[in-house]
Order: sequence, then C-alpha cells, then structure tokens
Amino acid sequence: MADNPVRRGWLGHLTRRSVLAGAGATAAFPAAAATSAVAASPAPGQNTARASGTTHRVTMYAEAMPGGLIGYGLAPGEATIPGPLLDIVEGDTLEITLVNTTDQRLSIHPHGVDYDVFSDGSAFNASYNLPGETRTYVWRTRERTTAGGRAWLPGSAGYWHYHDHAYGDHGTQGLQKGLYGGLIVRRKGDLLPDKTFVVVFNDMTINNKMAPETPMFDAVLGERVEWLAIGHGSMEHTFHVHAHRWADNRTGYLDGPNDPTPAVDNKDLNPGSSFGFQVIAGEGVGPGAWMYHCHVQFHSDGGMSGVFLVRNEDGSIPDHAQEAIDRYHAGHGGGHGGHAG
Repeated sequence: MADNPVRRGWLGHLTRRSVLAGAGATAAFPAAAATSAVAASPAPGQNTARASGTTHRVTMYAEAMPGGLIGYGLAPGEATIPGPLLDIVEGDTLEITLVNTTDQRLSIHPHGVDYDVFSDGSAFNASYNLPGETRTYVWRTRERTTAGGRAWLPGSAGYWHYHDHAYGDHGTQGLQKGLYGGLIVRRKGDLLPDKTFVVVFNDMTINNKMAPETPMFDAVLGERVEWLAIGHGSMEHTFHVHAHRWADNRTGYLDGPNDPTPAVDNKDLNPGSSFGFQVIAGEGVGPGAWMYHCHVQFHSDGGMSGVFLVRNEDGSIPDHAQEAIDRYHAGHGGGHGGHAG
C-alpha cells in the first residue's frame, strides 16, 4: 500500500487531500500512521476527484478519552471527537479494522454505503466488537446505474457519517460519549475543497462541546471550504452559517446559470441526517469572525454556537475579527443577550 499523508482539521490548517481527515489537530499524522490510507482523490490544485476503484484498508481504535468520553482514532492515543473523516470516491471500498480498547461493547456503522449484515455494526446482527476485540467492517461504494428506461438507481456519492450502533441497544450511549465521525463519498469530477469542517449537532452540543469551547473553524479569504453537517441525539436542530449561502443540493453548487435549485443559508439538521456543501470563504462579504450555530433560539442561547474565522489574504486576523472572538469567549455570542441571526 502507498504511503500517503493523512490530514486532520481542527482550525482548518489543511494542506493535502487524502482518504482520511480528522477533527483534532493542525498537524499531519506521522508517516507511520499514514500507511493505512491510500489517497482516493488528488490534491486541491488538481481540482476534481477521480474515480479509482481502490480498496483502502484502515485501522481505527475506539478508546476512552478524558471526561468519560469515547472516540475513534487512527492510532492508540489519537482518538478525537468527531473521529477521523473518511473521504473516498465512488467505486472505492473501505476495509476498516476496528480495535476496541474499551470495556464496553461497541461497533462502527455507516450511512450511505453498501455493506453486508456482518458489517452492519448493529447488535441486532451481532455485528460488533466486544471489549478488547478486533473486527473488520467492509463498506463498498458504487456509481449510478440504470434501472431500465428512464429510471436510474442512485450511487453512493454524498455527505454521510458513521457511528457506534452497539453501546446500548442502538448505540445511544456510544453517540452520547462521542463515537461518531464524517464520511464523504465523492463523484468523479467533483470539485475538491481546500479544507473540510465536520460539525456534529449532538443534543445540546457541537462536537460534544458547548460555547465557548466549540470548534473555531479557520480559513483564509478566498479558500474553498467544505462543511459536513451531521445530526445526532434526540433533538431537532437547524444549521446556519452567517454571511455564506449554498445551493440546496448534493454539492452546494449550481449546475449552470439556469439551475433552479434554491440557495439556502439555514437547513434542518435532525438526528441521523447529514448534508454538506462548499463555499468560498468570505466571498462577497470579506474577512471576519462569522458565526455558525443552531437557529433554534434556546439551543443557540444554551451554547450551540461557534466561530468561522475568515482571515485576511495574507493569513492575518482582522482587528474586528479578534474583537468579535474576544466578545464570543466573554459572552458566548456577543453578550448575555445572545446574538442576532
């Protein structure tokens, strides 16, 4: 297997594309940790994803984290919440060897891809890891195919996710503790982003944190940034990003000047659902500290908000952006009265 870099995206300082990306730190994984991944799409400068039909073999570890949380990671001691972002192209296969280092029964269950009952990840199918057990899950993807006449069957391309489905009858406790992550399946020819941000609304938390501890996502003016929004828990949410909008379809882009797809900047994000889109950071509005949050008002008041920082073109932070960030940390959104949407 080829040795390719693996990126992670805390504040979004990402420089390479690869199969896997996580949510924890700005630094790339050491080379030894990258050997389990094969690049499924080219670097951003090459613009578009290319079909590869590759089998990617990845080892993931479920392990306890501080505060009673549990996360997935690519190596012992590297668990994050969300777990590593899995990023492949239609036609690829993922073979995920999950090592359970905890004292609980757990699993890994995907949305949007193909798998047999033995890779389902559910207790119903006895597809899980007992404490200390290692198990391999196989997920397959496919392109669109004709069903005859004008009917077509959808392919696997989409903004999906994975999560535990065995800690508790249906993985409820696992989700509460942080066992979830993002899964992107791209179609051949899709534009590739410079950075990807994974945002999980999990009951009253964002990535299992509340303001002002929620992630601050970071980009430079003009960068192509991608958002993957995921819902978990038992509460209904909406997802809103200030000053940026996208087409309400699979990619966030219009297909052409006559595409009637409506533009949105706020979208329902409910348990088990996911969507994604790409935007150009600061396009038409400039650099600054822009808020993302749940637009259910008592949710945003309760801590479901974060900062999308768009830096100047030279990478510096505008003075007004730093002031806004300081106010956010002092008052969770600009003061005890919350913020305007």
